[in-house]
Amino acid sequence: MGVLEADCTRHIVRMCGDGFRLGWHESNGGNISYRMTEHDIAACEEDFVSGGSWHELDEAAPALGGMHFMVTRSGGHMRSAHIDPASSLGIIELDEAGSSWRLVWGLEGGGKPTSELPTHIMAHARRFEVANGDERVIYHAHCPNIVTLSTLLAPNSRVWTRALWSCMTESVVFFPQGVGVVPWMVPGGPEIARVSRDMLVWCRAIIWTQHGIFASGQNCDDAFGLVHAVEKAAGYYLTARAANGGKDPIYTVSDEQLRQVCARYGLAPNEEFLD
Repeated sequence: MGVLEADCTRHIVRMCGDGFRLGWHESNGGNISYRMTEHDIAACEEDFVSGGSWHELDEAAPALGGMHFMVTRSGGHMRSAHIDPASSLGIIELDEAGSSWRLVWGLEGGGKPTSELPTHIMAHARRFEVANGDERVIYHAHCPNIVTLSTLLAPNSRVWTRALWSCMTESVVFFPQGVGVVPWMVPGGPEIARVSRDMLVWCRAIIWTQHGIFASGQNCDDAFGLVHAVEKAAGYYLTARAANGGKDPIYTVSDEQLRQVCARYGLAPNEEFLD
C-alpha cells in the first residue's frame, strides 16, 4: 500500500487541514504525533528506509521502545500537509531502549520532526501507562479562545476547569477530569515537557498559558474533538464575560447540575474541582 495511501496518513492530513481552517495553526504553529499500530506499520513499511542516524532524546521512554510515530515537521505548515505529505510529515522509529529516534520515512528535503518532539514522547509515555495503551495521538494547537482566556484567568487548573464546566453543560462530559494549566514556560524546553508529563497523570488536556493547548486522544477524532470542546467552551466563557461588562457570567451550570450530568452518563468528575 505505502505511506501515502495508508489510513493513518489520511487521518493526520485531515486533522492538519481541519485545525488550519479553524484558525488554530498560523504559520508553522502547532504539531501532531501519532503512535502507529501494527496495522499501520504493515501498510507503510514498504516505503521505510533503514540505516538512518540515531538522535538521542532528552529523556528515555523505555515503555515505547521499538515503536513508530508519525509526526509533523518542525517549521512545517499544517495548511500544506495535503499538498505534500511526504515533506510535511515523517515517521520515526525509537530504538529498543526508547532513548533515541531515527527517521524511516518522510520529512523530505532535510526536514526534522517537530521541535516539541521530546515533549510529545514524554506525553506518549505517560498516557501509554495511564490509559493502558489506548491513547495514540498527542495534539498541540494555538486555539484563539484558549490563548485569549489565558490572559484573563490565573494559571490555575481549578479556576480554568470550573470556568469551562460552568458555561457549557456538556463540557464535563467531554473532559470530566478537568483541564491542567501550566504557567508560561519556554516552548519546546525540558521544563514544560516535564511539567506537562506530570499533569497528564490525571488529565488529557493541558492549557499552555499564552500559548495554546496540549492534549491526548485515542485517535485523531478523539484528540481533535477534545481540543475543539475546550476551545468552544473557552469561547462561550469569553463571550458571556464580555456581554456582562467583563464580569463573570451570572447564570451558569451549578456543581449539583454537573454531578447530575455525570450521573446520567456514568462519569466520575474530578471532585477536586467541585465544591
